[in-house]
Amino acid sequence: MTDNFVYEIDKSLYVNATNRCTNACTFCVRNNPDFVYGDLWLDHEPTETEVIDRLSTYDLNNYSEVVFCGYGEPAYRMDIICGISKFAHENGLKTRINTNGHANHINGQDVTKDIVENIDTIGISLNDVTSFGYDEICIPDFDGAFDEMLSFAKLCIEKGGNVVFSVVDCIGNEKIEKAKEIATSLGAKIRVRQEIK
Repeated sequence: MTDNFVYEIDKSLYVNATNRCTNACTFCVRNNPDFVYGDLWLDHEPTETEVIDRLSTYDLNNYSEVVFCGYGEPAYRMDIICGISKFAHENGLKTRINTNGHANHINGQDVTKDIVENIDTIGISLNDVTSFGYDEICIPDFDGAFDEMLSFAKLCIEKGGNVVFSVVDCIGNEKIEKAKEIATSLGAKIRVRQEIK
């Protein structure tokens, strides 16, 4: 497909910028061929201009935010995130990123300043409460991914970022309570979301 790098859910416009991801989560919607929002596999990674041109075809007054979220990890596309965020803000829209928190590892440097300055809400998928459990369900392609994610969150919070951890309800109540403790200890919020099947 060539037209699936922007899609809408309710009052939000989603930017699906890459297929690449450092995780292969067992519950990820990319494994579901019947995903309710359609096939989001990209045949190419869109440019900043392509995304802004596509966003401009919508009546932006009908939306509240632009969300960087798709089949891949949006932090691979730091090359377009800042410019698209500027466009969103100029048009009265908030910005959000749904990320696995591996942005610094992916980019080989600390990119949290750019993220905090351009993104209104930084949604980080916590997914589990221990490194072992995280590795089991997220299947990251590098060692220390859980600690990397927590470090990223901490750096964003230290820079004044609005960080919201998320967990999927399938991990069970005990882990959900522990996840809340982790979020509170770092100064982040927590959201428990329903598993999308």
